Amino acid sequence: MTDRAFLKTFSGLLAALVALTVIIFVVAQMVSGSGKAKTKVAVQADGEIVARIKPVGELVVASATTVANGVIPTAKAADGKSTYDKACVVCHAAGVAGAPKLGDKADWGPRIAQGNDTLYTHALKGFQGKKGVMPAKGGQVQLSDADVKAAVDYMAGQGK
Repeated sequence: MTDRAFLKTFSGLLAALVALTVIIFVVAQMVSGSGKAKTKVAVQADGEIVARIKPVGELVVASATTVANGVIPTAKAADGKSTYDKACVVCHAAGVAGAPKLGDKADWGPRIAQGNDTLYTHALKGFQGKKGVMPAKGGQVQLSDADVKAAVDYMAGQGK
């Protein structure tokens, strides 16, 4: 076979493969329904997906006018009971994983005796002791340190 005959055969084969690829692509588009209007179910599914992947929180920044006028907004003071009710009650109401129950003086007494700094450190960074486990921030990483400390103060106050 000469070089010219080889190139002619090879070019023909290559053109046939490209044509086959285009045909397969067109058929796949027709079968999958691309370009058709979405059905009501598909639109609802899109909405559910957006709801599932939305961020847990959002960052709110003070407006430039507020800061320029010398008024700097402050964060709302941490409310220990509210944080307890939202995040801590799951374990501390039932004593899950050795968690001291709210208001149980026998469980809270030795912990309170260690001091607030120790309680805060264990609550913020986590702790594993003889009686159980405390995950960092109770597993609620979105909580601020102030919220966690306020919840510790609330629970310790109930255990005195």
